[in-house]
Amino acid sequence: MRLSTKGRYAVTAMLDLALHGSNGPVTLAEISENQGISLSYLEQLFAALRAKQLVRGVRGPGGGYYLGREADEISIANIICAVDEWVEFTRCGGRQNCSSGSRCLTHTLW
Repeated sequence: MRLSTKGRYAVTAMLDLALHGSNGPVTLAEISENQGISLSYLEQLFAALRAKQLVRGVRGPGGGYYLGREADEISIANIICAVDEWVEFTRCGGRQNCSSGSRCLTHTLW
């Protein structure tokens, strides 16, 4: 399975939030520093994640983000769908140009 950069960053940020959110809200600046993802990019991702209720924000001093539900209730598919990203399950990407001129083994599964 191949994730786009946007999907990979969303999953990485959510994992960071799950790992560090038990002691209070986590700021996007902290996630940015921990993961090397730009703050402006995280703001875009978290707007989409918040819209799908995968995260919830706390405003003001000491604010930040929490997971919107328990970590074991959030799947990678939830995260990917929230940021409207595609996932490539086949090597050919579902296109007609599979390897060797014939359809790849997984082509029709997806």
